[in-house]
Amino acid sequence: MIRGKSATGVASYNGVHLHKLVSPILRRPPAIVAVALLAACAAAGRPRHCDAQGWADLRVSGPFVCRAEFSLAGSEGLLEELTRLQDELVRCLGIPPAPEAIELYLFLNQHTYRRYLQIYLPEVPYRRALYVNIRGRGMVLAYRSRQLEIDVRHECTHALLHAVLPHVPLWLDEGLAEFFELAPPKRAFDSPYLAGLRWNVRHGRVPQLERLETKQHLSQMRRTEYRDAWAWVHFMLLGSREAHAELVGFLEDIRTGAPPGTFSSRLQRRLPQPHRHLAAHFKRWKR
Repeated sequence: MIRGKSATGVASYNGVHLHKLVSPILRRPPAIVAVALLAACAAAGRPRHCDAQGWADLRVSGPFVCRAEFSLAGSEGLLEELTRLQDELVRCLGIPPAPEAIELYLFLNQHTYRRYLQIYLPEVPYRRALYVNIRGRGMVLAYRSRQLEIDVRHECTHALLHAVLPHVPLWLDEGLAEFFELAPPKRAFDSPYLAGLRWNVRHGRVPQLERLETKQHLSQMRRTEYRDAWAWVHFMLLGSREAHAELVGFLEDIRTGAPPGTFSSRLQRRLPQPHRHLAAHFKRWKR
């Protein structure tokens, strides 16, 4: 499974066989490598920085082992956010924390990032940032740009979800990543989707959950679908206790292997006419 963010939006790609891809940085289990490197750095009097295997900096934040081609001095805020991101997903979605380390690789620029992908992930369609899962190991890759923090939060949301869930419906996977990609103070009111969504709702164009559930492939997803997926996540997390409770139950069924059914049918049983409730939520949503 691969999730990625392109320059024009979020994309997904499934079915790429990565079992034959070998990278110098992946020849030993990541958790063992991280512990060994951190121990070596600490012994050398460098507990926060370590030049290992060509990486300029190494940090551990929550479940994330972050290696960067540039110094992470000044990026402590983002790294702390990633720890809080896991805490938020656990609290909001009722999922457990990631049981294993998730690798985060940050490249100096687009050139070195693209070169790395061409060498070690040649079958993967190019995206500005990527979440990949190879043999059950989650990895996030991104390069330094003005969008770096958004990209990292977005892809790390994918990584945290797939670390504990065997699968996530495409619309929900992307809707959650779109919601949590913004910095915490901006999530409720400052999404670029909000103004257009409210305008549509006022004119009777309410996002249809059933239509989103039919989207299974990237080719079916456009900006409209990402916006609508974000809208349902916003409603479930901030607009309705009933919808939120159903979301938590839905994810728990996925996690435990119980047949989850379609979320739209489940929500309809718990909250009749959910589209009407979503419309009302955005009509009244103000600071």
